[in-house]
Amino acid sequence: MKTIEALAPDQASLSSASKLTRQSNWPRLEKSEQLGLIWGECQGSGSNPYRVVVDTGDHGYKCTCPSRKFPCKHTLALMWIAATTPASFVAADSTPEWVNDWLGRRRKTTSQPAASVPGAGGKSIGEALRDDESAVVEDAAAIERREAAQRKRAQDTRSAVSAALDELDQWISDQLRLGLAGFVDNSSDRCRRIAARLVDMKATALAGRIDEIPSRLMGLRSEERPDAAIRELGKLVLLAKAWRSTPDDAELRRLVSTSESREQVLANSDAIQVESVWEVLGEKIETRRDGLVSHSTWLLDLKSASPRFALLLDYFPASAGRRSNAFTPGDRFDARLVFYPARQPLRALVVERKGDVLSREWPDFGFDAADPLASHVAKLDTAPWLTDCPIMLPPGAILLDDRGDAWWQSADDPHGIALPIADTVSPTLLGLDLAATAALWSGSRLHLLAAQSGFGRLDLS
Repeated sequence: MKTIEALAPDQASLSSASKLTRQSNWPRLEKSEQLGLIWGECQGSGSNPYRVVVDTGDHGYKCTCPSRKFPCKHTLALMWIAATTPASFVAADSTPEWVNDWLGRRRKTTSQPAASVPGAGGKSIGEALRDDESAVVEDAAAIERREAAQRKRAQDTRSAVSAALDELDQWISDQLRLGLAGFVDNSSDRCRRIAARLVDMKATALAGRIDEIPSRLMGLRSEERPDAAIRELGKLVLLAKAWRSTPDDAELRRLVSTSESREQVLANSDAIQVESVWEVLGEKIETRRDGLVSHSTWLLDLKSASPRFALLLDYFPASAGRRSNAFTPGDRFDARLVFYPARQPLRALVVERKGDVLSREWPDFGFDAADPLASHVAKLDTAPWLTDCPIMLPPGAILLDDRGDAWWQSADDPHGIALPIADTVSPTLLGLDLAATAALWSGSRLHLLAAQSGFGRLDLS
């Protein structure tokens, strides 16, 4: 059941799932122990039942319901039944066609046909030598053609992205000309249209960022949205200008068009490698409008003199189900990380994980209580297009205002800086003395990750 609770996107989904665990809701419950699968059909309000399948090994799943929560209540309910009343499932001799379709898409192999062995089978030494020489000439020619094709593709991509940014500039000018109120009210449709254009013009990463602007705006109060829209559009303008200045810059290319592969990052001599003790601060899982799920895991370097963070970022199709995470908030381990080259290196890969480390308190980072956002402002000086940035807050507490909204308030300056919190805060945290708090700062809201208190470490993500 702990696994199901960990997979659930929120408490409401768990509550809804509990109401679907009655066997009368499931006209079909079957399993295949050999394949490690359970599946069933849950009767909803429509004429056709929802079809749900779960891989019991890695907790991958698929449901035909239209829910935007992953996993949905039907998937959670199927797991719930398997955990509490496994005898409800009938062992199946074969898997249904719709289960096979899901397995085929999910476990598609990339095996290649065995390469033929050149020169095998009865050739003379002379023939073999002539073939080898011919092969060398052909290989050199093939390499040249391949490199020429790569150069042309790179040039075509650069031209297409440049044109995309020109179109983006025009689009932003149009939004300002038409008025920010209209943009905020219709941001979903307007952002979707320009995002689609940018995808066509190979500015894929930038398109994904624009596609998320509406959800960022809708998370704010209505009176805050115009200012937030200005900030979002301004960052896009600065990012476009920076790309035009240095289109070969790895960070800018990653933010505008496409990212490097893991192998490219590992082979990059400019990529910073850090070996330290890391703590998993928290994770953030978001379903994007393009059908992908982004899974962010935030780490804190416990050996650094000043707060240093790392972000492990993974994308996968929502239809593939939630992946099992290798990390749990609060985990501590000794590992070597390599950071993607950037002005403010943050995204990283785990190169070598050496072992777990016992828990202890966070180090004293020497906070700047006068301005908790000083480090964030310094980062914006070199990379003004940054969005969510991790920060470490000095001693403080979480309080509620007259409207019931939560704020983080500095302990040393109770009448000074206070930062609004985006998420709902547990009442047990209110007024609690927090020695340090790790959070993401979006420019207008805090997303809490973890904190140190007199009661030990608190998981706030």
